[in-house]
Amino acid sequence: MEIDGNVLAAKSLVRFGVRHMFGVVGIPVTSLANRAVALGVRFIAFHNEQSAGYAASAYGYLTASPGVFLTVSGPGCVHGLAGLSNGSVNTWPTVLISGSCDQADVGRGDFQELNQIEATKPFSKLSVRASHISEIPARVAQVLDWAQSGRPGGCYLDLPTDVLHQKISESEAEKLLTEAEKNRAKPEPYSISNSKIEEAVSLLRRAERPLIVFGKGAAYARAEHVLTKLVETTGIPFLPTPMGKGLLPDTHALAATAARSLAIGKCDVALVVGARLNWLLHFGEPPKWSKDVKFILVDVSEEEIELRKPHLGLVGDAKHVIEVLNKEIKDDPFCLGNTHPWVQAISNKAKENVAKMEVQLRKDVVPFNFLTPMRIIRDAIAGLGSPAPIVVSEGANTMDVGRSVLVQTEPRTRLDAGTWGTMGVGLGYCIAAAVASPDRLVVAVEGDSGFGFSAIEVETLVRYQLPVVVIVFNNGGVYGGDRRRPEEIDGPHKGDPAPTDFVPNAGYHALIEAFGGKGYLVGTPDELKFALSESFSARKPAVINVVIDPYAGSESGRMQHKN
Repeated sequence: MEIDGNVLAAKSLVRFGVRHMFGVVGIPVTSLANRAVALGVRFIAFHNEQSAGYAASAYGYLTASPGVFLTVSGPGCVHGLAGLSNGSVNTWPTVLISGSCDQADVGRGDFQELNQIEATKPFSKLSVRASHISEIPARVAQVLDWAQSGRPGGCYLDLPTDVLHQKISESEAEKLLTEAEKNRAKPEPYSISNSKIEEAVSLLRRAERPLIVFGKGAAYARAEHVLTKLVETTGIPFLPTPMGKGLLPDTHALAATAARSLAIGKCDVALVVGARLNWLLHFGEPPKWSKDVKFILVDVSEEEIELRKPHLGLVGDAKHVIEVLNKEIKDDPFCLGNTHPWVQAISNKAKENVAKMEVQLRKDVVPFNFLTPMRIIRDAIAGLGSPAPIVVSEGANTMDVGRSVLVQTEPRTRLDAGTWGTMGVGLGYCIAAAVASPDRLVVAVEGDSGFGFSAIEVETLVRYQLPVVVIVFNNGGVYGGDRRRPEEIDGPHKGDPAPTDFVPNAGYHALIEAFGGKGYLVGTPDELKFALSESFSARKPAVINVVIDPYAGSESGRMQHKN
């Protein structure tokens, strides 16, 4: 009996551990998706390849296994580049598989013809094509392995139409699968010299104002337990990046998040784990950081360490490196203690800033500003206990305020715009989170602009009955209402809405109702509390449309200096 390339590709994915796929089907990959489903893969079908790609990238982060998404040829592959590049920039294992035109017709203007290998190369670690059915198993294994190896990232697999239609005997297919499985790349163990470990511990021990910074790389590595041991053994304050929040609870006594400026501005030694010294950390440079700070950089990529030129670089998986540091400290322990001047300074500043914020949060401001509904959402999430929901956050003011107000107590429970500051990830991330962590509620807190990028995917939520509650902060536009200065309102089209304007009082809640989901329109604290209570309890797809004062936020959020 013979099987075709679609069946062999599906068998390869299943053999090599793929349990979920995302994508948009059509010519020439519909049969591939159907065959994968028949073999046990859960295929989540989207409306747009961009959202499917964002879902795959987030799935890779949440599960530490490649997120796979499938697109049609040509424009489908181009749409998929958003997700592929998002995975690569955030260093999440992501695999894009696209159909492509018949190889015999390349260069003749075939249906949806595109050189997809070249198109994907700038955004992937590896772009390969299966030129014959016999190459499919090895190519599938290759992209899955490359996506996870070293610094994780995006990979691309091209499956031409003629290859999907080629046939091979089942016995030959099994031989190819077995051979590909046998030849799969095995991760090489990292080796760190004892002298570097000893130097790192010595730097931390002798520091007057040490700080531990960790990011989503540490979260990806599942380093929460070893980081907790390091922090609590040494008494060193810690600062998470936005998606590092929750590795240790935001409520921990040594959390420096609310004293961030003091922590990074005054520390003399900073152990940075799974976080890059990029724009999110001010490149590790003055004036935000002290000119004399000594960085100990822990990163899986030697190239990253060479780029940043820290005082000391430790190449390796975050969890492994911290385990080794903990062992070294165990032989000669040290701890700053609660009365240490640096610990007290961080603690006092954090308490002072939290108290100031709480004064503002306690006010019930109607029409809503950003703080009042965010406080109500924070309290409703806290009331759920454990397992904590996964919070997806995007938008300018909405994401910025949420980062300060919403509390993360468990690892990998915050997804946001990430390293690239990508807008439009929200619904894709929600779907990925619901699929990857079915025991958790997913709560999206989004600006209306961010929601609009992928709002149609609320139908996908309803179709698969995913436990996702989407909260839209509706302030009528990008950053809010018309914020132009009088001199900017001119020209023959000055009567048009401002480039930042949306339709006022948009009924976003009605969109999900059109597909059978639950929608809420709220404008007061009591209305919001009711909507949250009911939707959280139901664990069904819902959209809560929160009407915000159009002038409550600021243009570009905290990035005004860039705009």
